Amino acid sequence: MEKEALISIFHKELRQYAEVEGYIREETEYVVRHISQFGEQSFIISSNLTDTNVEKVIEQEVNYFRELNQTFEWKVYSYDKPTNLKERLAQQGFKIEDPEAVMVLKLDEQHSLLLEQTHLNLKEITDEQGIQDIVKLEDSIWSVSHQDLGKRLWRDKQAIPESLHLYGIYENDQLVSAAWMYTENNSSFVSLWGGSTLPDFRGRGYYSALLAARAKKALEKGYSYLTVDASPMSRPILEKFGFCCLSYAYPCDSPSSIR
Repeated sequence: MEKEALISIFHKELRQYAEVEGYIREETEYVVRHISQFGEQSFIISSNLTDTNVEKVIEQEVNYFRELNQTFEWKVYSYDKPTNLKERLAQQGFKIEDPEAVMVLKLDEQHSLLLEQTHLNLKEITDEQGIQDIVKLEDSIWSVSHQDLGKRLWRDKQAIPESLHLYGIYENDQLVSAAWMYTENNSSFVSLWGGSTLPDFRGRGYYSALLAARAKKALEKGYSYLTVDASPMSRPILEKFGFCCLSYAYPCDSPSSIR
């Protein structure tokens, strides 16, 4: 499939029409918002702007979220219009985070990921203790709290158990690597998250093993594509397995003065 056609499918299914557990979807003439029902950060996932209305719409959205007393992220993709949207947001006080490579893989039954043997120490995580193990792992690697992540994962695992699948690799009862995936309703994509490994356990193929487990689950459930917002560290591994870069995504955090 041509890249432009794949971008069109991705945009329609994961940006324009996606529903997200724990969020209320709102669509206006210019943006698609997702409003948190649990006091977490809300976000704008899609926009339809021009050079003539961009400042006005940004101002309207900042005022809208200010009235809600919520911070939000405006996620900008490299194919969005106008082409300088993130610069326009920066001018209005948004903090532009480092770009993430939007990587996509089309699955087929003969893909090498699907032929890999399941790692001996890999298990699917389904309980609250396992999710707390993930929180501890992420805290240790990134040196920031992931309690909100743990709350969201456990809440989603109870609310939509067949749409969230979490995996971990344990060594001597310690979780040393973990990742998870969400299947998307009315979509041909699954989204991949996590993929963190403790430094002392890197270079052992754990990232690839977790990738293979999720690819197998995705195909089993009838999905055609895997997608992940990749860091520079994980991108080379994903490219090795045939993922292509569809776009770059720029998380843009709303001004702190919004609250």
